[in-house]
Amino acid sequence: MERAQEAPVPGSVDAAPPARGAALVKRVLSTVVLLPVFVGIVMGPVWLFGATVVLVSAVAQWEFTGMFERAGVRTFRWLGLVGGTAVTASFALPISERVAFTAVLLAVLLSALWRPRGARIAWEPVAVTLFGICYVNWLLGYGFWLRDLPGGSDWVLLLVWVTWLGETAAYVVGSTLGRAKLAPVISPRKTVEGAAAQLVVSLLAAVVAQVWFFTEIGLGRAAVAGLLLGVVGQLGDLVESALKRSVGTKDTGALIPGHGGILDRLDSLLFNTPALFYYTRFIAA
Repeated sequence: MERAQEAPVPGSVDAAPPARGAALVKRVLSTVVLLPVFVGIVMGPVWLFGATVVLVSAVAQWEFTGMFERAGVRTFRWLGLVGGTAVTASFALPISERVAFTAVLLAVLLSALWRPRGARIAWEPVAVTLFGICYVNWLLGYGFWLRDLPGGSDWVLLLVWVTWLGETAAYVVGSTLGRAKLAPVISPRKTVEGAAAQLVVSLLAAVVAQVWFFTEIGLGRAAVAGLLLGVVGQLGDLVESALKRSVGTKDTGALIPGHGGILDRLDSLLFNTPALFYYTRFIAA
């Protein structure tokens, strides 16, 4: 990763942050717009939900490898895009996701054998590409499994409702009232106050969801789900922050105003989706 630290990267983590007020307005407006759109997708036809998940996984995978490429770290970008998208889609197809992942794994490993004559075999592109497929495409594939559970549409709505409201609360409180640093080496702008706000709002959002649209879940299970998502989501956020800091970038893209790229919007969901699936499948059943 030494090359990544030396390379000049647009949007570096050391760049001056935008005005808090303007960034906050963009972030809240993006959430206000995206949340009802996502509700429509989840409650719509199954094919629309599936197509959206696969498309989002493809864009996020492209942003992931692009983040490393801009920092001078080679990847098998097109193979990661095609293979990663196939892995996500396999969660919804008759073919086993294990078969799909094994095939993609072998393809990426074999791709290292094709190199210019006399050049050494470089394993760094293999490692980064496979990590991106596991981190983005495999974890996002759990969205299909979550929706396939009894009451799956409601569980997906709960997932996104709690995660996004919790993240918004963390940003608002952290940027206005935050003083104590949560993880200064990984993400200097995250605060203990923001983390506490995310946990509290995640709990409240889950309780509101239980009263509003998911009465079948029961208040106790909803509260536990809210606390789980409030904690696990922050861990996912910190992991992506560490990844971005390792290559010296602030955002993975610029597709969503106030948030950055698709991957920036998914960081907590990538951890929360499998966590909620296993909670629902084995604990809250």
